[in-house]
Amino acid sequence: MDITSRTVFVAGATSGIGLELARRFRAAGSTVVVGGRRTDLLARLDGEGFTTVEIDVADAGSVTRARDEVLRAHSSVDTVITMAGTGAPEDLHDPAHFDTARTTIEVNVLGTIRVVDAFTPHLLALGSGTIVTVSSGIGFLPFPLMPSYGASKAAVHAYTEALRAQLAGTGVEVAELVPPAVATTIGGSNPHALALDDYGAQVMDLLAQDPTPRELLVPGVLMHRWAERDGTYDELVAQRSQALAMLPGRGSRP
Repeated sequence: MDITSRTVFVAGATSGIGLELARRFRAAGSTVVVGGRRTDLLARLDGEGFTTVEIDVADAGSVTRARDEVLRAHSSVDTVITMAGTGAPEDLHDPAHFDTARTTIEVNVLGTIRVVDAFTPHLLALGSGTIVTVSSGIGFLPFPLMPSYGASKAAVHAYTEALRAQLAGTGVEVAELVPPAVATTIGGSNPHALALDDYGAQVMDLLAQDPTPRELLVPGVLMHRWAERDGTYDELVAQRSQALAMLPGRGSRP
């Protein structure tokens, strides 16, 4: 895509990867609207010159209101990035983990679908544009400490594949951003996490390709994406299972 002339709405861009991409799109020359839940962070981004809109992807009414506000101000929106996401460790020995699972699925899966549904009619009427969903390397290579997060991102991948098939021939392209561990709130505890600015630069290089890649895969996520194909899946899952020792009372038991 031509990253210099887009009108981009990023749902979930008040911090982390979303904010990094928002800043880079704007620096490249595109118009960017930042969406998020936290009004204090939105106010700070207003001060940076961004157009902002409050959106809670777990609330259908909030998504509809945000969509209407964005399109009133920028009827030329042609790029929608479903960046909002959440995730946390879960102890599956303890049924109390269900609240974390429910929130994770609500935000990561249903939130993605809500945002896509909100803007798809507009993009279809436009006859062009790009939807960028956000899965994760964990959706392809599980991190057992965060089971619902991995499940939610695997679901986003499958949904994205179906969305792309259904929108084929409409002029609306669908790309899937597949991050590895990146130094953000979710991935920052990983000592191997990719620096946020490095990741942002790599992603923008991929987005600038023509045609836009179906999957936006930086080198750091390839071992996740192709683990099954490469025969490394079982070994890597076993390695990643060592993190379960962090759970209270689990010690070194798997």
